[in-house]
Amino acid sequence: MSYGIEDLIELMRRLRDPVTGCSWDIKQTYQTIVPSTLEEAYEVADAIEKEDFVHLKEELGDLLFQVIFYSQLGKEDGHFDFPQIVDTLVTKLVRRHPHVFPSGSLYGENKQTELAEDDVRTQWESLKQKEREAKGSVSLLADIPLGLPALTRATKLQKRAASVGFDWSNIEGPIAKVREEILEVEEAIASGDMPHIEEEIGDLLFAVVNISRTLKLDAEKLLRKANQKFETRFDYIEANLQKPLADASLEEMDALWEQAKKTGI
Repeated sequence: MSYGIEDLIELMRRLRDPVTGCSWDIKQTYQTIVPSTLEEAYEVADAIEKEDFVHLKEELGDLLFQVIFYSQLGKEDGHFDFPQIVDTLVTKLVRRHPHVFPSGSLYGENKQTELAEDDVRTQWESLKQKEREAKGSVSLLADIPLGLPALTRATKLQKRAASVGFDWSNIEGPIAKVREEILEVEEAIASGDMPHIEEEIGDLLFAVVNISRTLKLDAEKLLRKANQKFETRFDYIEANLQKPLADASLEEMDALWEQAKKTGI
């Protein structure tokens, strides 16, 4: 027997049953399960980066469970249920892909219109802007969530601004901006003004994101890869030292770091 989505919905209903359900699940709210939702999303990303597809199947299930959990809370409160979540999603995606569904219907007579990837992105942002205006959001940047990881949010802010022409004409622009920001960081450090130092380092990080975005690279993904590389090389140092880390000199650790680089780590 294979379980389906209706079984998962029923399982969630039973977990939340006030009489026979699970005491932990019963006391949860929208707010209390947000940390779990974020954690599960990161675990999905981690499995993808490791190309661990067996584990990915499990992690995607855990992430799906978060959606089911919210849908049960919504149903109990009379806000929405899972079918309504799906209906809203499908309706939105059909509306945002008029080149695939020109009739405006998922099952209508549709003849695909060929669009280049950049044109698809432009169309997508234009449609999203119309949706924001319909909801009363006038600001172009209004609906970019504050809770996003900072690199991801910086990328989204920049992309949204670029969609209306507020962008560099070529890669030399953001590269020059990074050089400018490095000088400003150095000047701020020399001044000893800590709030100013913080501001300038933030500007530098934002400028670096602009380089990755201009090259159509994901800054969040790039930094995760850099983190992993650092971790792997430092693990190499720790594994090859003949003494505790606390007793090793910087020169000894640097030598092993360079050794790790030469081995391709």
